[in-house]
Amino acid sequence: MRHLIRALWGEPSAPDPPRPGWRDWALVGVLVPVAVLEGVLRPDVPWRALSLVIGVGLIPTLLWRRSKPLLVVVIAFGTMLFSQVWALVAGGEPPGLNTMAYMLLLPYTLIRWGSKRQAMLGLPVILVPAVISVPLTSTTPGDAIAGFAILFTAMALGEALRYRAYARTRQLEQVRLVEREQLARDLHDTVAHHVSAIVIRAQAGLAVSATDPAAAGEALRVIETEASRTLAEMRSMVRVLRRAEERADLTPLPLVTDLGDLPRIGAGPAVDVDITGDVAGLAPALSTTVYRLAQESVTNARRHARHASRIAVSVAADERFVHLRVSDDGDIVHPRAGSSPGYGLTGMAERAGLFGGSLSAGPNLGRGWTVTAVLPRNGSAS
Repeated sequence: MRHLIRALWGEPSAPDPPRPGWRDWALVGVLVPVAVLEGVLRPDVPWRALSLVIGVGLIPTLLWRRSKPLLVVVIAFGTMLFSQVWALVAGGEPPGLNTMAYMLLLPYTLIRWGSKRQAMLGLPVILVPAVISVPLTSTTPGDAIAGFAILFTAMALGEALRYRAYARTRQLEQVRLVEREQLARDLHDTVAHHVSAIVIRAQAGLAVSATDPAAAGEALRVIETEASRTLAEMRSMVRVLRRAEERADLTPLPLVTDLGDLPRIGAGPAVDVDITGDVAGLAPALSTTVYRLAQESVTNARRHARHASRIAVSVAADERFVHLRVSDDGDIVHPRAGSSPGYGLTGMAERAGLFGGSLSAGPNLGRGWTVTAVLPRNGSAS
């Protein structure tokens, strides 16, 4: 039990709480006049002036409920406790408005965005006024049970959404880790190729060094070139996470020049491949990355593009960048509002970002879906 409490006490706040947006300002803008109207027009408001001040004065706290959840809870429910003490001293019901039901947002937000330490400290601050209000307002047992059920439902909803966001973050991190591991394998094979070439050239140079110095000198120049490439690839590889116990796949790495095989791999819409520019001179790791991005994009199009008849793959390399574009002509399926991008796109964006590039995907103006990636020609994994 002690370890559980210690673990909960150390759990941090949820990352990246949203700043107040237009919905928050709209909520405040609606609640203020509603609270004022209730305070002025409702005939049975206890301590009308004080109820109006408290009901309207606490509304702006909703704007900071995500960034400072514990402070907002202390202010709001501390004020409620103060009003209850006032009622006990002066007699009568505690001041308040029905509009103050907006305070249910504060326990939800405390659990959703605050740390577990803040939640454990804020829970008594919430429960004490809630318990005291039962005898002060002559609430029936049924209404009291219903009120506490609503309160705990709000907090349970906050915990459920917090757990869902945490689970998705873990899944995205797993996708990024798998992508980095795959890239590490690719880089491992690239470095192994360069080292093998160095060894072969060194053996050849030693064999002819006594009889053909010119050939030995040529072998040394090749070794220098291969060693420089190997050093660059090694610098890239050490920046990529990889599990030490996994062995690298010895299958030859696909390159941009192998994109012509995509039309013959798998079933589905026809694939047209167009390659322009000097792609033969690309670093092997970068060339493999472009191939992987194109391959994943084609796979996604074949899997998800409804009624598509054609997939166009275009690779254009210039002196500075490599541009990849994969587009299909299928029906556009608009994503649901608030939905998150798929894990496949996340992995592709991670792979492109490791090489200093960028990747974007979205529907075309007419039909179909397009994936575009831009990678610097001299980029390296980081």
